[in-house]
Amino acid sequence: MPEIRNYTMNFGPQHPAAHGVLRLVLELDGEVIQRADPHIGLLHRGTEKLAESKPFNHTIGYMDRLDYVSMMCCEHAYVRAIEQLLGIEAPERAQYIRVLFDEITRVLNHLLWLGAHGLDLGAMTMFLYTFREREHLIDCYEAVSGARMHATYYRPGGVYRDLPGEMPKHLESKWHKGKNLERLNEWRQGSLLDFIEAFADDFPGRIDDYETLLTDNRIWKQRTVGIAVVSPERAYQMGFTGPMLRGSGVAWDLRKKQPYAVYERMDFDIPVGTQGDCYDRYLVRVEEMRQSTRIIKQCVEWLRNHEGPVMVQDFKVAPPTREEMKGDMEALIHSFKLFTEGYCVPRGETYAAVEAPKGEFGCYLISDGANKPYRLKCRAPSFVHVQAIEELTKGHMLADVVAVIGTIDIVFGECDR
Repeated sequence: MPEIRNYTMNFGPQHPAAHGVLRLVLELDGEVIQRADPHIGLLHRGTEKLAESKPFNHTIGYMDRLDYVSMMCCEHAYVRAIEQLLGIEAPERAQYIRVLFDEITRVLNHLLWLGAHGLDLGAMTMFLYTFREREHLIDCYEAVSGARMHATYYRPGGVYRDLPGEMPKHLESKWHKGKNLERLNEWRQGSLLDFIEAFADDFPGRIDDYETLLTDNRIWKQRTVGIAVVSPERAYQMGFTGPMLRGSGVAWDLRKKQPYAVYERMDFDIPVGTQGDCYDRYLVRVEEMRQSTRIIKQCVEWLRNHEGPVMVQDFKVAPPTREEMKGDMEALIHSFKLFTEGYCVPRGETYAAVEAPKGEFGCYLISDGANKPYRLKCRAPSFVHVQAIEELTKGHMLADVVAVIGTIDIVFGECDR
């Protein structure tokens, strides 16, 4: 009789459902997972080490490229860490703009997650729907920073510039003309705030469409209910944060528990799950999109009624305006020194964390008094969550590995750093 032994196979790194460069070495008994060994590091770019050789303000752009789906949230943690060491605080209007774009980023992240997770489990229409809405929000990124993804919009002391009073419009072309062009420009007749408000009014109906397709769908529930169940105690032990922790029924959210920026003034709820399975984590993320829309509306209303500066008036930290720089020698020197040498940050260490869409993203920063960090350590939620893959997949079928990787919402830019 031939010997019965487990079968070992690679899942990824080229597999489309590995969501990046994850190599999983699976040990299978038939189609049942016995072991799952995640091999990471294939996207390691040495971000933390690179930061040690560059002035503080030159590293903001690297933060966008860590979790390249939640760009501005990563910037926020790094910028907050620098502000804590410098002992400065961004103006109130800048704080509201940061909260506004943190929530836009959360919706962007969850839309990509929902589209990709649906595609992985066979619901292709979700991918097309979610990218339709993502396009509007990426236009908001482009309107404030000029870049569609890697914005470098948050700066120590505030944000790069105020919200534009005019939204760029689509021009007529052989693809966009007539009624189609009018429809595309319908929300773009006013300012960026008008555009965001129109999106926030329309978006809850779009979420209803997503839920119509998935929430009570028999196939979707068969693929997610009872898969990768995590108890609240175990979620604590494994260091889960964000939707992975809230899906297990723990109402932990840094925006409520350790509020930063102006989150203590916002009215929103923390959605939590009851079973701790893939389905609950899906419901938590969908509800988070609804709550983010509430926060976006509150920020838009405040920003409409309150003008003010968006950057501290300190030329050692913030650059002078272009007009000042062109006409004043002192301002020219300040601008040149700021963008070439940066600024010396007082000696000390700090940890600043934000509630990023995937969980707690934090920056531990040590300064020795120079113009570059002595040490930067990023606490990336994906890195913490990937350790749970073996425990979550053990005893499940090979097809469920895809559901587990999807429910973790993993991005390897921040995992490998």
